[in-house]
Amino acid sequence: MRKVKLYRYQFPIQTGVVLRKKNLTEREGLLICLEENGEIAWGEIAPLPTFSEETLEQAANQAKNWLKGWRSGKKCSLVNLFPSVAFGLSCALAELHNMLGKQGNYQSAVLCYGDIAKMQKAFSQNEKRVGKLKVGVDSEKEGEQANLLLSHFPNLQLRLDANRQWSLEQAVKFAEKISNEHKPRIQFIEEPCQTPELSRQFAEQTNIAIAWDETVREPHFVVKKEQNLTAIIIKPTLVGSLEKCVDLIQQAHSQDLMAVISSSLESSLGLTQLARIAQQYTPDSVPGLDTLNLMQHQLLRAWEGSALPLVGIESEFVTEVVV
Repeated sequence: MRKVKLYRYQFPIQTGVVLRKKNLTEREGLLICLEENGEIAWGEIAPLPTFSEETLEQAANQAKNWLKGWRSGKKCSLVNLFPSVAFGLSCALAELHNMLGKQGNYQSAVLCYGDIAKMQKAFSQNEKRVGKLKVGVDSEKEGEQANLLLSHFPNLQLRLDANRQWSLEQAVKFAEKISNEHKPRIQFIEEPCQTPELSRQFAEQTNIAIAWDETVREPHFVVKKEQNLTAIIIKPTLVGSLEKCVDLIQQAHSQDLMAVISSSLESSLGLTQLARIAQQYTPDSVPGLDTLNLMQHQLLRAWEGSALPLVGIESEFVTEVVV
C-alpha cells in the first residue's frame, strides 16, 4: 500500500541575497513524502525565483497530480514534468528504492565575501581550498577582488559565476585585473558573457577557463568538449530528474570534463541529498553547496557540521498540503 504526504515550507533567509538584481527575503518550497511497504522517503521541490521556469504554485499542482497517480498504484513517469518537480520526485523514488547512496560529499566550494577572517576559518575546515565568487556587476572591481583573494590564499582554486551578465569588453576588463601568475588558479568562470560564443571569445583572448551553467539547461544541450571549457555546472533543481543529471555527468566524464553539482538555495534536506548525489556520481569534484549559511534554520535533515537549529514538519514554517 502506498501513502503520500505533501508539505509547504516558508523560511526567512539572511538579508542581502540577490538573484538577478532582485532581493530574496524568504525561501519557499515543497516537501514530498512517499511511503511503500513500510519504507519512507523524502524529496524537495523548490523552484528558484527568477531562474526556474515554473512557479511554486505550478509545481505544487503538478506534484499533487503525480502523487495522486502514484498513490493509486500507477506507474507514473517523470518525463515532461517541471525540472524542480522531476528532481524532487526522483530523489524521493531513489531513496525509496535504495538507489541513492548514504554517504555525502560535504566538502563544498566556499562562497567568498569580503571578510577574510571568516573565509580563513571556512577554508581551514575544508581539505580542498576551493572558493566561489559571484561576479557580474562591476567587472574591474570584481577582478581586483578576485586577484586579492588569489594573492591572500596561495593554495586557493577559485571559481567565478557571472550568470551571463558581462559584455565581452567588461569580461576582458575583469581579466586584465588578474595577474598572469594567478590565472591558472581560476578553475573556471561560469558563463562570463551574454552568449556562449562571446564566452568562447573571452576564454580565447584571456586564457581563463570557462564552464557552462545556463547553457546546460538549454533545450537539446549535449556535452561537447571544447577548447578552454573545463566543466559543466549541474543545478538539479533547474535541470530535472536525477536520471537526467546522471546522464549529463556521464557525458562530461566521458570527455574528461568536470561535472559540478551545485545548489539552487534548497533547504538542508535538499542540500544533503545533493551532497549524496555528488559523492555517488562526482566523487572527484568539489560540489557547490555552500548556501546553507544564507538560511536561518535547517529542515528535517541536518547538514554535517552546521549549528543552525533543525526544525521538522511540525514547525511553524511548515504546513501540510492536502493531496
